[in-house]
Amino acid sequence: MAKKYAFLFPGQGAQAPGMAKDIAESSAAAKKVIDDISSIINMDMAQLLWESDAASLSRSDNSQIAITAASLAAVAALKEKGIEPHAAMGFSLGEFPALYAAGVLSFEDVIQVVRQRGLIMQSVCDEIAAKNEGHAPGMTAVIGLSPEKVREIASGITDAYAANMNSEKQTVVSGTAEALEAVEKAASQAGARRAIRLKVAGPFHSPLMQKAADEFEQAIAGVQFSDPAIHLFSNVTGKECVSGEEAKKSAVLHLTHPVLWTDEEKNLAAVMQADGFENWAALEAGPGKVLGGLWGNTEYASSLTVAPAGTAQALSSL
Repeated sequence: MAKKYAFLFPGQGAQAPGMAKDIAESSAAAKKVIDDISSIINMDMAQLLWESDAASLSRSDNSQIAITAASLAAVAALKEKGIEPHAAMGFSLGEFPALYAAGVLSFEDVIQVVRQRGLIMQSVCDEIAAKNEGHAPGMTAVIGLSPEKVREIASGITDAYAANMNSEKQTVVSGTAEALEAVEKAASQAGARRAIRLKVAGPFHSPLMQKAADEFEQAIAGVQFSDPAIHLFSNVTGKECVSGEEAKKSAVLHLTHPVLWTDEEKNLAAVMQADGFENWAALEAGPGKVLGGLWGNTEYASSLTVAPAGTAQALSSL
């Protein structure tokens, strides 16, 4: 049986100045992706990716399109090597490159959609920050407690929401500054190893982002979402997404609902196991190695490793 590939796409936080430069220099297809994105949104992607400082690149209006560009450049380089996806899923923002990889969104549409998403989210986050005078809502990663325990803690605190189910040992909570302080205190008392306030622009994947969801729903109203051509897994449900209609609804719910990453890992593993893990390979198609690390904390790690595919060196070894 020919090897099948699962493409996993990273989310915000994976960005780094200079990302994908080596891929674009070694792959004509990847370079074309960067050039095409520049033309579609009238923005110099090479400059953004390779000349921005970390602070500029961390803004949602920059990081989302930049990470997407780096991820799609990796996809182009992989396809140039004859490696095509048979399954796709993405963490948070990464769900949009996954929608492209699965044939749900066209190349131009995914670029336009991600650009609008980043602009909308940054605008809403700026409004939230201005209203809170330096005490802006955000996110805290709780490490060393089960997701169930973190959910229990968050449910008892006003304006705190379990937002990212990263692994059995790490859950991220979104909330107001006051709520996050309460979460951090309660988590410490419950035996958490650490509770780390994240450097993000807002309380992502929580009801506090409802305004952004409303604006994004309008922005994508006329965009065609096709049925997935391969296995595609959803952050919103944690399950396989089977229709373009479902994917479009989830793209909006995505902003206010938690990322059920551990459920996605479980369901992807079930698909792989049905074929035999030995017939599959999993690649982190984009910057960083975060998703490979999260997979390494699962019960499936001994059966399959997620290999990095976000640098020219990593791609050359495939």
